[in-house]
Amino acid sequence: MKLKNIFLKTKDEIYTHQKIINISLVLFILILILVYSFVKINYSVNFKDLFNYTPKIIQGIFTTIIISIFSLIISLLIGIFLTVLRNSKFLPFVYFSKIYVLFIRNTPLLVQIFLFFYILGTAFNIENRYILAPFILSIFSGAYISEILRSGLKSIDNRQIETSISLGFNKFQTLIYIIIPQLIRIVIPPLSGQFISLIKDSSLLSVISVSEITKTVEEINSLNFRVIENYLILALIYLILTIPIYYLSRYLEKRFSFGYRD
Repeated sequence: MKLKNIFLKTKDEIYTHQKIINISLVLFILILILVYSFVKINYSVNFKDLFNYTPKIIQGIFTTIIISIFSLIISLLIGIFLTVLRNSKFLPFVYFSKIYVLFIRNTPLLVQIFLFFYILGTAFNIENRYILAPFILSIFSGAYISEILRSGLKSIDNRQIETSISLGFNKFQTLIYIIIPQLIRIVIPPLSGQFISLIKDSSLLSVISVSEITKTVEEINSLNFRVIENYLILALIYLILTIPIYYLSRYLEKRFSFGYRD
């Protein structure tokens, strides 16, 4: 048993070392390409001016995070609501869900931002763009979350539900003990991907003058005229915001997988 544990430990260590080496190699190649590109266009990189706007950048990051979190919560509620409607036996509810998803998924987010902000926002007298922004993103993201949940439900074998009923489970118990645990395991990866997309899509809110991180960087561009450096930092900020979500989803996926051992 000890020999087996030592073997597994050694195997894991070898895999970890190989992973570090490969990641380092890829990063080195990417940096090399970037440096070569700057040399080729004869561009001198200077990040010093950007440090003068650190408080402004932090405020932009904070705004992006807050909008993304509220958008995620609201879009989850919208997605669940649409999934319930889609599985309803009342046909108007079913077709409402289908038309909603069809419209949202087949029109650009940028167009939807303009439509919802200038038409619905004006119609309902919502003048605060920071209140309206999470709802606009949620309306968009909710359609995708609805499809994720619907496909997750369809992937659960009906025989499991029939077996639970034959064992005496009621509908609520079947939902809690059979459907939801499997659904969580199935939908965590695509949901995390949708949340990452939500953070990136928040950059389009700059068109309605929401001062999230992209709008902040655009304002800094007009002050220091270091466009390349500013957008490089912007890309790095989005990586810092999204990569932890990716690894968290991987961890949760393992936790909810059958046979997982801590």
